[in-house]
Formats: sequence, C-alpha cells, structure tokens
Amino acid sequence: MEGAASISLSSTKTEPSWFSPRRLLVLFCIINMINYVDRGAIASNGVNGSSGTCSESGTCTSGSGIQGDFNLDNFEDGVLSSAFMVGLLIASPIFASIAKRINPFRLIGVGLSVWTVAVIGCGFSFDFWSITICRMLVGVGEASFISLAAPFIDDNAPIEQKTAWLAIFYMCIPTGYALGYVYGGLVGSHFNWRFAFFGEAILMLPFAVLGFIIKPLQLKGFAPVESSKAQTVIESADAEVQDEEEVKTGDLSDKDDIMLKKLNKSTRSGGTFGLEHLSLFLKDMQVLLSDKVYVVNVLGYIAYNFVIGAYSYWGPKAGYNIYNMTDADLIFGGITIFCGIFGTLSGGFILDFMNSTIPNAFKLLSASTFLGAIFCFTAFCFKSMYAFLALFAIGELLVFATQAPVNYVSLHCVKPSMRPISMAISTVSIHIFGDVPSSPLVGVLQDYVNNWRETALILTAILFPAAGIWLIGIFLKSVDRFNEDSEPKHVPTDASSATTPLLVEKPA
Repeated sequence: MEGAASISLSSTKTEPSWFSPRRLLVLFCIINMINYVDRGAIASNGVNGSSGTCSESGTCTSGSGIQGDFNLDNFEDGVLSSAFMVGLLIASPIFASIAKRINPFRLIGVGLSVWTVAVIGCGFSFDFWSITICRMLVGVGEASFISLAAPFIDDNAPIEQKTAWLAIFYMCIPTGYALGYVYGGLVGSHFNWRFAFFGEAILMLPFAVLGFIIKPLQLKGFAPVESSKAQTVIESADAEVQDEEEVKTGDLSDKDDIMLKKLNKSTRSGGTFGLEHLSLFLKDMQVLLSDKVYVVNVLGYIAYNFVIGAYSYWGPKAGYNIYNMTDADLIFGGITIFCGIFGTLSGGFILDFMNSTIPNAFKLLSASTFLGAIFCFTAFCFKSMYAFLALFAIGELLVFATQAPVNYVSLHCVKPSMRPISMAISTVSIHIFGDVPSSPLVGVLQDYVNNWRETALILTAILFPAAGIWLIGIFLKSVDRFNEDSEPKHVPTDASSATTPLLVEKPA
C-alpha cells in the first residue's frame, strides 16, 4: 500500500503550464469575442432581417432573414434574441457548483463544445421553435465560460493591473457585438443568413478542442484536482485490499455480503453527491443574497443591462426607422466598436489609477452611467442624424466604462472559492431580469406606440435608476475578500494552492 500511495502522490506534482498569463488573457478574449459576435449577428439586419409587408394597394413584399423566412412578429423576434437565457439560467449555477470537484478548465471545454454544436443547429433550423431550442443550447454552452473565465483572469493578472485586464476581457463584449452587426450584415447580404452560424462554429471549434487537450489550470480558492484524485486512488486501493482479504478469509455467503455492501455504498455515494451539491449551492446563494454590496451591485447591473440589451438588439432597426440610416448595421457596429473598446478600457485603467477598491468602483459606476444617460437621452431628442451620432457616441463611451468596475466588485466582494458562483448568479440575474425581458418588452412597446423615437427615449431613461442604485453602493461598508483564506472544507486542500501563482510550477 505504501508503494501505491507513493505512486499516486508523485503524480500530484505539477509542471509549469504552457500558458503564460498574457496567453491566457488573449485566448479568453478571442473566445469571448466569438460568443458576442454570435449575439450581434443574430440581431443584425442581414441575419435577423425583416417581416414581409403589404401596401394598401395590395402589393406585398417578401421578408428577409430569420424574421422573414419564419414569419415572426416583433415579440417572437425579441423572444428569439433572449432564448439563450433559458440554457444559461439552468447551466450557469451547475457549472459554477461542480467546478469545486471537476477542473474548471475542462468544464470550459465541455461548454464550448456544446456551444459549437448548438450554433450549427441554428444554421439548420427550419422554424421558430427549432431555432429557439438551438439558441437555448447556445446558452448552455456559454454558461461554463462566463462563470469561470473572469476568475481565471483575476487570478493571473498583475496586482496593479487587475481591473485593466478585466477591462480588456470585457472590452470584447461590445467589440464582439459590433463585429457581429458587420459580420451578419455582410454575410446576409452576400449569402444566406444560415452561413453566418456555420462560420461562427468553424471559428469556435479549435478552442473547444483546446479545452480538452491542453494542460488544465487551477483556480485560486480551490484544492488542486490532482490532490483529490490522489486521495481517491489511495482510499479505493485501501478498500479493495481490505475487501480482498475479507473474501479470502470468508465463505461464499460472506462474499455475497461484501458485494452487496459495495453496491449499497455506490448507490448511497451517488445520491449523497447530488444532495451535497444542492446543499452547497443553497448555502452559497444564502451568502450571496445576504451580502448587501453584492446585491446592490447586481441590481444596478440589471437596470443597466436592461437598456444595453435592448440597444444591442433593436438599435439598428431604430436607427434605420428614425434617421433613415441605409447602413444601420455598419453605423451602429462602428460606433459600438469604437466606444466599446475605448470606453471599457478607460473604465478599467481609470479604476486602477484611482486605486482599485470597491467604493471607488461604485463611484465610477454611478458617475459614468449618469453622464452617459444624459448624452444618450439628449441624442434621441435631435432630428439631425449627425447630432444624434455625435451625442450617442459620447454617451456610449461613458456607459461602456462600467464593464470592468462592475465585474471587479462581483469578484472581490466574495471569497475566492465563491467567485464562480458569484459570476454565474450575476450573469444569470442581469439576463433574466435585464436583457431577456427588455428585447420582447421593447418590441411590445414599439407595437403599441408605433414610434421608435419615443420607444428609445423611454428605454434610455432607465439608465438613471441604474446610476442611483450604484450610488447607494458608495455608502455601504465593503471588504475586499480576494486574499481571504477560503479553501473549501469538503475537498482535500493543498497549503500552497491559495498562495502559489497558478501559471508557474508549485513547490513539491
């Protein structure tokens, strides 16, 4: 047994990963951008298209894109944009919870594989329900990545540049959306809209494969998976030796009893595993909901995302109808790329310059959102397209500065082992209460008022409550828990796992 134990323990020695922190950041940025290219593409006029119309004289024109092929009204079209949230809602807490037992890096590989298959399914869809189900599976695939990528980046970023690295990562959200507008518009105008989904699957496939074949990394606050495996090997070896000795010394009935005990033990362990995960998840949820800083941060993020989600989906159509933009996809795509890159990066670098603390993050969140709301609201009041574009660009620049600070708060107001579930619940909340209802609700509002300018002004006004909620966070007592000892008690721990850099060799 000592020999078996030494063999098992020797396998726990970790070698330096091929990844450097910068390579990890680049890899996650590309994956994140592809995720949001998909969201931008399905909202573009080239892929989403328009429904068929009939004039009073009886002349009818056929629709285009998804909306035209499947004859969708505005509400169904809005539901389609939010369908991914069903899968995201179910899968995000599951991935975040099992990350305590299964290596998080491998879970990302699983998620990206599901995402790739689901996107291919979107290209082969034949009606509203088939493409809606595929969009739900896209959310399942995305769930593992959005819950686990930010903690990995936060672990490996230089201390003085943590918010800047998060800003670089979240910069890919508006950039991906914008590239999706352009990509969807070009593919839809030159080919069939289905080819846009096939192209996305080709781009993501290498990263899905990479998640399985490359040496996995370990998150801070979690015991190395290898150590738990080693213990499992030793324990199972001990149990097998003991059972063999009992079989040798017992009669036939004893052998039957031993086999029955093994079967019962296996059945009980399976049930216990599921109950334990549910219990841990409920305890984590109780901790999160009792944290006032976390709750205020997420509430402000929900109101903010309600507006941004509707902007991203209905923006090109609103611009086309209000200002007769012939190239609305390209114009909104260009504005979003520019403002998304510089706004998100500015927010991260400004917070690092101010000194990255939770109160400073709330100050930046409330100020930039309030000023951005003023510019965006004023922009829609102008009838001149050029005045609108200038003011709206400034507003978006300010609004996008929130991306790094809001996620910094979610990562640092909880213990390290809570970060995946913190990011998962934050993401689920901002979607299920934010951009998921906003797209269909704005569609219903537009159907009712039949005036895109009024619809846009009502939507933009919601940014002011978001700024007010984040203002409250400045006055809450907050503690940065990034360096707190948070090794989970239910798994074997390694004393060096919480202090040794993740991408360098750990001492034996």
